Amino acid sequence: MHILFLSHYFVPENNAPAARVHAMAREWTRLGHRVTVLTGVPNVPAGVPFEGYANRPCQVEWIDGIRTVRVWTYLAANRGRVRRGLNFLSYLATAGAAGALLRPRADVVIATSPQFFAGWAGRPVARAHGAPFVLEIRDIWPDSITAVGALREGRIVRALGKLERALYGAADHIVAVGDGYKQNMVAKGVPASKIDVITNGVDADLFTPRPRDDALRARLGFSPATFVVIFAGTIGMASGLEVALGAARRLKRQGRDDVAFLLVGDGAVRAELEAQARAEGLDNVVFTGLVPRAELPDYLASSDACLVHFRKQELFGTILPSKLFEDAAMERPILLGFEGEARALLKKADCGLAFEPGNDAELAAAALALADDPAERARLGANGRRYVLEHFDRRRLAHDYLALLERVRADHVRARADHARLR
Repeated sequence: MHILFLSHYFVPENNAPAARVHAMAREWTRLGHRVTVLTGVPNVPAGVPFEGYANRPCQVEWIDGIRTVRVWTYLAANRGRVRRGLNFLSYLATAGAAGALLRPRADVVIATSPQFFAGWAGRPVARAHGAPFVLEIRDIWPDSITAVGALREGRIVRALGKLERALYGAADHIVAVGDGYKQNMVAKGVPASKIDVITNGVDADLFTPRPRDDALRARLGFSPATFVVIFAGTIGMASGLEVALGAARRLKRQGRDDVAFLLVGDGAVRAELEAQARAEGLDNVVFTGLVPRAELPDYLASSDACLVHFRKQELFGTILPSKLFEDAAMERPILLGFEGEARALLKKADCGLAFEPGNDAELAAAALALADDPAERARLGANGRRYVLEHFDRRRLAHDYLALLERVRADHVRARADHARLR
């Protein structure tokens, strides 16, 4: 098949959507299929093109055998509403126009959220190619926007809700990254038969255990005896990382200067949190900014436990965050501030300790429990890697996804043939 994948984010951007699309496309290419990814210039989160790139009308490069077509978009940093909205809408316009003209014609078109305007770009592109349209849902809009307080309930949110339901109806098939997302869509009237779940997973070749790098720890300001809790990901509104500062504050008051937090990544609230930590003298919280994805396993291996956390919202109980799988694959115990599906998975895998999202007292207590019990850390870490490799290896998930695409394509061809006979 020729698979055309529309994604607002793609490598070398190192966020979760970019990593998932790259992993799937790379494996499909390895299996002999042709894959084109239609995306923008890499610029997230600062809204500035990465070194070696320019924001031109259209440019093509090849990444791991994947034809990568980059279109112009209005660039904006990952914060604010108006400029980010223009960024989203510009991708809808330019990707929709360029995608319709791409050749050879695609056999199936996938468009992935976030953001859901990328999903809307997929519909006209699929029609232009005479191909089925598969919508991938990584984020429930507009629910997630209101959950983090980016927009209040009102006319805009109601309008987005109508667009959301219309998009579900326009898709030939929908792929959700978790059962909770599927249930959310079914509750909004989408037939369950129209939705398949292909979860997030882990690149087992990249995220593999290795010795800790004491030189890296020293550069970050940690002594060999420091117990380091790492958060690696987007430091945005949903992440709720005020909880890490609160736990660090409690630990300092308790005299536990041997426990520290390492926050790796960037996002809309990173500067605010870093300024707050500096103002309070929280030298047990270290921010690194963005690091290349290829170097991320070294940071994880040089830490002692991994923090996975979102703000306490009912919607976020439906999420299985990709960082949970990556952290577990590194044989590191998880400190999980999630409810719902993620907490159930943690319990089933027996790979860490859960705490109430946003509860810094519980996070501090859980961090101390792991800091003081090396044997338990080793047991939980080994359990986590074993479980995610068995159930969430991205290569296997890519095969499941491919089988789904082949089925959707066959159904589409059959339906067109039936329609032609009736005419």
